[in-house]
Amino acid sequence: MRVSMVVSGCIAMNDNSVSENGIAQPVDFSITVGDVLKATGGILISGSESVVFDAVGIDSRTILPGNLFVAIQGEHHDGHAFIPGVIQQGIRGVVVNQAKTEELRGKRWSDEGVTWVAVEDTIRALGDLAAYQRRRYKGRVIGITGSNGKTTTRRMTAAIFRRYFETLASRGNYNNEIGLPLTLLGLKPDHQWILLELGMNHFGEIRRLSRICRPDIGVITSIAPCHLEGVGSINGVVRAKAEILENIPSGGTVILNRDDPHLVQLGKKIDTNVLFFGESREADIRAHSIHETGEEIRFTLQLPDSQAVVRLHATGRFMVSNALAAASAGHLAGLSGEEIQAGFLRFRPVTSRMNVIPTERGMTIIDDTYNANPGSMAAAINTLVTLAGNNRSILVVGDMLELGEETDRLHRQVGELAGQAGIIRLYATGPHAGLVAEGARAGGMNKNQVITGEKEAIITDLKKQLKTRDRVLVKGSRGSAMEEIVEPIKEWASGRKDEA
Repeated sequence: MRVSMVVSGCIAMNDNSVSENGIAQPVDFSITVGDVLKATGGILISGSESVVFDAVGIDSRTILPGNLFVAIQGEHHDGHAFIPGVIQQGIRGVVVNQAKTEELRGKRWSDEGVTWVAVEDTIRALGDLAAYQRRRYKGRVIGITGSNGKTTTRRMTAAIFRRYFETLASRGNYNNEIGLPLTLLGLKPDHQWILLELGMNHFGEIRRLSRICRPDIGVITSIAPCHLEGVGSINGVVRAKAEILENIPSGGTVILNRDDPHLVQLGKKIDTNVLFFGESREADIRAHSIHETGEEIRFTLQLPDSQAVVRLHATGRFMVSNALAAASAGHLAGLSGEEIQAGFLRFRPVTSRMNVIPTERGMTIIDDTYNANPGSMAAAINTLVTLAGNNRSILVVGDMLELGEETDRLHRQVGELAGQAGIIRLYATGPHAGLVAEGARAGGMNKNQVITGEKEAIITDLKKQLKTRDRVLVKGSRGSAMEEIVEPIKEWASGRKDEA
C-alpha cells in the first residue's frame, strides 16, 4: 500500500494523566519496584514495592544514587561482581539473575536497606523494563534498520528532528538487546519523538527489539549480503530485516528504498502503509540534480508537496540514499522541504565513516574503518575513485566478517571491483587477504599493484609509495581494527612523525 500521509509530532502524554482541572500532565518515567516486578515477572527478595528509582543503569562507573542497577552478565564482564561496589556508591536497588541468588544471599544487603529483585535473565529483564516504559509513552517512535546506512540515517534523522521536536535518539552503537533498551530507559516527559536503530546478526533479533520499542514508523535503508553466518543468504537478510514489520501498529508506516530491488519486492507483499524513497521516478521522496564535491553533496529533494536544495556535509553518493530515508521520516512528521534542509545543515558524519582527512604532505586519507560488508565496500570503492578524479587512488582493506559460506566469493568480488575501478594500488590484510588479491588480479591489476601482509608491513610500504595528491581509502569490518593503519599514516602524512 503506497502512502504519502503526514503525522504530527505529539508530546508524550499518558492518557490517564489528567488533573482535576482537565489539563493533561506529563508522564512520570520514574520506576517503582512494583513496576519492575510487573514488567519482568521478577521475585522481590528484599525491600518494598513502593521504592522509586529515577533511572536504570548497568555500568558501575557511571551509575548514580537513585538509580536501579541491573547486573548484566555478558561475554567479558559479569555485572554481579560489581554489586558490592555500587552499593558503596549509594545504590539502593539491584536486579540480579536468579541463578546468582544463593551465591549473593550471604551479603545481607537487606540490612543496608537495599532492594533486591531476582529475574530469570537480566538482559531480558532490561528489555522488559524498556518495553514497559514504551507502553507508557504516548509520543511516536521511529525504528531504523538496514544492511548499510542505518547509523548515518539515524544521525541525519536526529539532526532534522532535534531542530523542531524534543527528540530522544540512540547514540553510538546502541542498537542491540542492551543498547536499545538503555536508550528507551532514558525517556523524559518532554520527549515527542524517539529515534532508534535496530541491528541484528541472527533471526529473531529485530523481532525482539521491535517488540520492545513498537515503532510507529519503520525504516529499512537497504539490503546487502551481511551477517550471513547468522541468516544464511541474501533472502535471509530480507527476512531478518522484515521482522520490524511485525510490530508496526495498524495505521503505521514503513519507509523503504525504491532503488533496492529486494525492498521493492518486499513492499509489494505487505499490507503496511509504504513510503518509498530513492532516485527512481517511482519513489515518493526523490533526489535529482545530484552534484558531488570533495567536501559536500548537493541535490534537489522532491517531496509530494514541496522541494528544496539540500546540502550535505558528507562524502559519497550513497549518502544521498541515507538522506532520503531521513527526509522521508521528516515528511511523515509534517516537515516541509525547507525545514528538512535546515535540519541537514546540522549533520556531520560519524568518526571513521567516510571521514575525508587532508594532510600536510598533500595526500588525502579517507577513514572508513567503522565497519564493512560487500555493499558498503562497493560504495566506498566508487567514492574513492570519484574523489580521486585524475589523481591516484589507493585502497587498503581488511577482512569482512560474518559472511558464512559466501566469505571466499565475496572477498574475491571486492578485489575484482577494485581492479575494475582503476585503483592504482591495493593493500589487503587479514586471513582473507589472498582472496582479495586473487580477485584484484582477475579484475585487471598486475601482481606488482597488489600487496598483502601484516599491518606494520603495509604501513611501511605506504610511507614509501604515497605521493602528493594521492587519495587512500582504508576500510574493513570492526573486528579487523583498520584504524591501526589509519592513525600512523595520518600522523606521518601530517608531518608529526617525519619517518622515512
